[in-house]
Amino acid sequence: MRRAGREKNYNLLIMIYPIVIYGSQVLRNRSVDIDSSYPDFKKLVEDMFLTLEEASGVGLAAPQIGKNIRLFVVDCTPWGDENPELAEYRRVFVNPEIYEHSEETSLFEEGCLSLPGIHENVRRPVRVKMRYLDENFEPHDEEFDGLPARVIQHEYDHLEGEVFTDHLSPLRRNLLRGKIMNLVKGRFSCGYKVKR
Repeated sequence: MRRAGREKNYNLLIMIYPIVIYGSQVLRNRSVDIDSSYPDFKKLVEDMFLTLEEASGVGLAAPQIGKNIRLFVVDCTPWGDENPELAEYRRVFVNPEIYEHSEETSLFEEGCLSLPGIHENVRRPVRVKMRYLDENFEPHDEEFDGLPARVIQHEYDHLEGEVFTDHLSPLRRNLLRGKIMNLVKGRFSCGYKVKR
């Protein structure tokens, strides 16, 4: 999920992954579970957070860096000024399973690092319950609401082979067709490394 601009730090020698752009099959594949034997897992998580920061996002799923594994990271700290409870909200989700959605929904404008330049209001449940493993492969079963629930659902979609525009009405998707085709053809610009 994309966030508003943030100053970038180019002084670190780190692995910044290019973001996979819409049109790549990896974004449509369903991802697979992993376990603690996954190679260089801790480094991967660290690099995903760094990639997320470089791209000024609030969420990044493994398919967006070309890996069809059930892993995403969330960093809601940019919203910390307006929502103090999010000031240190950085989480890792491994093998997540959303098993309950609230009936109550809300509209919120979403963007996506894999669909640069496209922002649309998306209706989603305001609360979800989810089982997942953290970065230490410890199990959790939690309820999420508000902005974290929004970001979690957005990133969870990537693990299922979906993108946020899939939640729009057919009419709205049709109106975006030109912009989406430009992504597929490589006719777009953004401020981070990408691959198609």
